[in-house]
Amino acid sequence: MSAERTINPRTIRVRILNWYANNKRDLPWRQTRDPYRIWVSEIMLQQTRVAAVIPYYDRFLERFPSVQALASAPESDLLAAWAGLGYYSRARNLQKAAKKVIELGRFPEDYASIRDLPGVGDYTAAAIASIAFELPHAVLDGNVVRVLSRLTGECGDIRSSVVRQRLRTLADRLIDTARPGDFNQGLMELGATVCMPKQPQCLLCPLSAQCVARKMGQQDEIPSKSLRPAPRGVEKTLLVIERDDNILAWRRPAESRRLAGFWELPESDQLRGARLQSRSGAFRHSIVNTTYRIEVFRATLELVPKGFHWLAMKKLDEIPLSTTAKKALACLGERGAESKGV
Repeated sequence: MSAERTINPRTIRVRILNWYANNKRDLPWRQTRDPYRIWVSEIMLQQTRVAAVIPYYDRFLERFPSVQALASAPESDLLAAWAGLGYYSRARNLQKAAKKVIELGRFPEDYASIRDLPGVGDYTAAAIASIAFELPHAVLDGNVVRVLSRLTGECGDIRSSVVRQRLRTLADRLIDTARPGDFNQGLMELGATVCMPKQPQCLLCPLSAQCVARKMGQQDEIPSKSLRPAPRGVEKTLLVIERDDNILAWRRPAESRRLAGFWELPESDQLRGARLQSRSGAFRHSIVNTTYRIEVFRATLELVPKGFHWLAMKKLDEIPLSTTAKKALACLGERGAESKGV
């Protein structure tokens, strides 16, 4: 008999719900059932750590307190509020979805309609449906996949569609239909704080007695993942060119595949006539499978070519400025690479 069939769903539900009630973190999106606020949090949490999201979440809702405010906001304001979170298509899809919600007349209250919003996938739709509306749809994010893989001793590659479907079937079987929102959040919280990728805290886990991976002593090996390609390294030089409290920058076009509409500092290859003055610092910046090593130099330029513009330094917080540009500006006044640890 497989490990999945020997699991007692009722036992799992009781243990998860009791543990979650006593151990859940006090996170701002857990203080509401407002689908708008829950939706914003779930989009921000896609591929982003909780600690990084919290300050953005609070500021974003201060700036866009309702779906109407978000739908009507200028895109430049939206991108400025999102700057630093990365994956900027999420912000654009948020606004597209907000406009669709306005057309519908209210936030959709069933899984299929939520799933139909731009930028919402299976996981996000299940999270919103269960947390905001108590609909019995199981979530399957990375944390839940890890918990269920260890619970059942799943040795297959979790990037495999067959394994994912097996875990999804189990998640659907386990979900507590009376309290689906708390149960889903409990499984995710367990994976985030106890059943972690490395050094899982098995002695603190409410499911330790049922966990097959722990019984086999394989909690550190499960779940299994196929190897990703090694990251590639790219070196760049960014220039800080100032004039009368303004800084020279260029804007990515609307059709750009990455960071469309964001302002960037010029690279040395873009301004062959620039004269480097002093090195301000350096930093590393990773995007997906590429790690950039970026050096920052103050420079001067006599003739500004077409496509570059002067931006007022005091208004940089009001425009969508790329993360690399922000990091480069933060290097000003630093004492070079040694002070940055690069």
